[in-house]
Amino acid sequence: MRWAPDDGGTETVRDAEGDAVVAAALAGDESAFAALVERHRRELHVHCYRMLGSFEEAEDLVQETFLRAWRRRDGFHGGPLFRAWLYKIATNACIDHSRHRVRSITSFADIPWLQPYPDRLLDQIASDGDEPEATIVTRETIELAFLAVIQLLPPKQRAVLILRDVLEWSAADTAEALELTVASANSALQRARATVKQNRPVRPVAEPSETERVLLRRLIDAHERADAESAIAMMREDIRITMPPLPMLYQGVAMVAPLLQEGLAGPGHWRLLPTRANRMPAAASYLRPHGETEFRAFKIDVLRVEDGLVAEITTFDHTLFPRFGLPPVYPEA
Repeated sequence: MRWAPDDGGTETVRDAEGDAVVAAALAGDESAFAALVERHRRELHVHCYRMLGSFEEAEDLVQETFLRAWRRRDGFHGGPLFRAWLYKIATNACIDHSRHRVRSITSFADIPWLQPYPDRLLDQIASDGDEPEATIVTRETIELAFLAVIQLLPPKQRAVLILRDVLEWSAADTAEALELTVASANSALQRARATVKQNRPVRPVAEPSETERVLLRRLIDAHERADAESAIAMMREDIRITMPPLPMLYQGVAMVAPLLQEGLAGPGHWRLLPTRANRMPAAASYLRPHGETEFRAFKIDVLRVEDGLVAEITTFDHTLFPRFGLPPVYPEA
């Protein structure tokens, strides 16, 4: 049994509605069950993404959640808690998946599976800030720095932190979902918060700022002119660049400057389009190699801005362009 994602925006409906659909689904009507769970696909995908840090793995885990829910439908007895029941299944599926990862994590450069989440897809959930679903895509809980930090946590600690601090579940509900005592859940939360506080950069502002938008435009202009000096002037002295899935870490202007100078002038000419990922400014870069005529998709840079300067750049390859709705070739005017 497999359910395909819908092509348009995901409409989230309150769990108390559609009692007839719920009854039919729990009675074994496969099409009714598929329609019921499909309403929650996007928000569950964001939840699994936050648990795992990978857009692609989150897609697989949402599908696994739906399959587990179908097999366990006799364990749900109706009422307004269907959404919470799906979250419980999804959370435990992600914990099981995380246990299979053999790579140890000692720094952000050890997270090759980290991927960005396009804002255009997050907007499918956050269309109304008054809805409870909108809380799961606020900037401070979806930015890449937060995603990277919580990957340092053991799976159950990560789950407790997300359920308590992101979804705002009670201690009792969190403990029940993860088969813990309330005391154990509270202890795990305290340890998780301490790890995040110790490793996370300055917390971001709640909304994208005009400063960020202006800085992105200036950076794009410098990039297209191959003006490395101007680009470097927009960066903090402690700028860091990572390139998942490559285990590379460039820290500080002294290390980044030669890399930038070679990258802007060496391979050819550049064109960039502004975009957004994880509620952060981003730029999609197109490269026209020397001697060629087309600007082709090359990379996506996601920026973290601090005090009006670029503090961090996370670079991803061109395979992610379709996810962002970006064309493979630069759209010349």
